[in-house]
Parts: sequence; structure tokens; C-alpha cells
Amino acid sequence: MKRNITVIVESAENNLSAYVQEVDGITATGKDFREIKKSAIEAIDLYKESCEEFGYEIPEVLRGEYEVTFKYDLCSFLQAYSSVLNKSGLESLTGINQKQLWHYASGQSKPRKETVSRVSTAIQTLASELSSVQFV
Repeated sequence: MKRNITVIVESAENNLSAYVQEVDGITATGKDFREIKKSAIEAIDLYKESCEEFGYEIPEVLRGEYEVTFKYDLCSFLQAYSSVLNKSGLESLTGINQKQLWHYASGQSKPRKETVSRVSTAIQTLASELSSVQFV
């Protein structure tokens, strides 16, 4: 059975930073999701290699097969994808006005759970629609 590893992605001053929720000491940075994903996977692999090299026990969650899930707070997500998902498009998807989205993206306002759920559902719906597209 595959275990799940959660990588928490946050905005840093000039990039994204991430850490593995289940294992202290595994961190990563990157300028966008592709980089943060690659960096986090490499950091996990390096951590395991270091444990083996120095004779430390590999944490249970990192043994065998596992899946890696990336979690963002809304502010970090909006910043990370601002070049792809503009406020006008997000307003169209979510029904949340652009000014309010800007407040969330800048960290000036913290969204309620219902708002986060609304944005998440809209993004997941878009992702599902896009994943079924084929070109001729």
C-alpha cells in the first residue's frame, strides 16, 4: 500500500519554499511549481540516501512506495500561478471578484474555509476538464 507524503508549499520573499510535513529536515525551494516539485523530490531522495550513508534509520513514511501531494495556502497558490491564472479568469471560474482575489494573493486578507473550498473546487474542475482535452 502506498503511503502519502505531504509537501507544504509557501511563498517566500523571491520564490517558493516547501517542507515535508511528515519528516523534519526535508526542505526545498523553487521559482515555480515545476521547480518546487523537482526540488522536493530530490530533497526526499537525498534525505533517504543520507540516512543510508550515515547509518540512520529511514523514517517509516519514506520506506517502500509513496505518493507525494503538494499543498498550498491560497495566497501562495495565487502567487505561484499568477502568470497562468490571472485574476479575471479566476473571477470567472470562482465568482469571487478580482479585488478580493488580489487581497488573498497579496496576503492582505485571509480567506474563509468556504472561500478556499470554492477556489479549490473551481481549480479542480478546470484541471479535470483540461485533462480530458485531446487535440487532432
